Amino acid sequence: DAVAAAMTMKGNGTISVAKTDARNIFFSQMSGELTSVPVELSIDVTKTANKLNSLVSFSASVPTTFMHVLGQDSITISGTATAEYQTASFMDFYILLDNTPSMGVAATPTDVSKLEAKTGCAFACHQMDQTTNNYTIAKSLGVAMRIDVVRQATQALTDTAKTERVSADQFRMGVYTFGTKAEDAKLTTISGLTSDLTTVKNYTNAVDLMTIPYQNYNQDQLTSFDSAMTQMNTIIDPAGDGTSNVNPEKILFFVSDGVGDSYKPSTCTKKTTGGRCQEPIDTSFCKPLKDRGVKIAVLYTTYLPLPSNNWYNTWIKPFQNEIPTRMAACASPGLYFEVSPTEGIADAMKALFLKVIRAPRLTS
Repeated sequence: DAVAAAMTMKGNGTISVAKTDARNIFFSQMSGELTSVPVELSIDVTKTANKLNSLVSFSASVPTTFMHVLGQDSITISGTATAEYQTASFMDFYILLDNTPSMGVAATPTDVSKLEAKTGCAFACHQMDQTTNNYTIAKSLGVAMRIDVVRQATQALTDTAKTERVSADQFRMGVYTFGTKAEDAKLTTISGLTSDLTTVKNYTNAVDLMTIPYQNYNQDQLTSFDSAMTQMNTIIDPAGDGTSNVNPEKILFFVSDGVGDSYKPSTCTKKTTGGRCQEPIDTSFCKPLKDRGVKIAVLYTTYLPLPSNNWYNTWIKPFQNEIPTRMAACASPGLYFEVSPTEGIADAMKALFLKVIRAPRLTS
């Protein structure tokens, strides 16, 4: 395959397999008496950056029928055709998964009702000071938490990438979370950036809800989008134009319910209590990444209203409508997707991924 051959080339040059393919295609178009006509065929297929350019020239002496009576036994026909094809782009995907306690909410309204009926709470907090906590109860009831759905969707995404790639090194992926445990909450690498997507899928099985040592640990200030975006900005290399595997485009693939909860006494965009800041994502922390050419693809997993929860009614409900607006503003143009639990997070992640890799690219 000419495109695959071009994408595995380390530099520019002639693509021999493409010349063979072009020759076969050319002669397959000849039929009848023309199949016995000698043809001089010149084919040149070259790769320059991420473009394939082909030049096909032909010349043939074709026997005449009516002109034969006039003494002309043949006529010469010739032609030239050119074409340009832009190869697929090389891309690095940095998949940032929000695994903070709010992602422990039951994934669907049915699951919410089931968990509330058993525990009185829609959140499956993973507390380590209790043998039996909402997390273990949710597991025993077969309740799917949002983090479970996100983990499975991310693993399915690696399969999609393997299906869509033209060459084995076209896509690289890395998976990151906000931390394994609240006492050491920080950007955590689940799988480093690699083109071995099977390994990424296997490592992603370790993605789970962040544990907390006890209820209300650190006043529940465990979701700092500001910190996560700042740290991602330090580990993502400068973005390339995607023309080769050493110059890939850079995409931050961010999956979250969009509500931050951290200690931010003076710069919070919403009202605080004791310095605790609960707010939609602060988009000023998305800008530095985009300014460096990094594309941000955002999958907003709809923050479900919890009308029976006093905390929700006091602190989240007042800005509920702003959550998707802020998430969309964080995303690069055209790379925002909102999905409710009933729509299927896996399908949404796949749709967003395909939109990224199939987006038209500007070339000089």
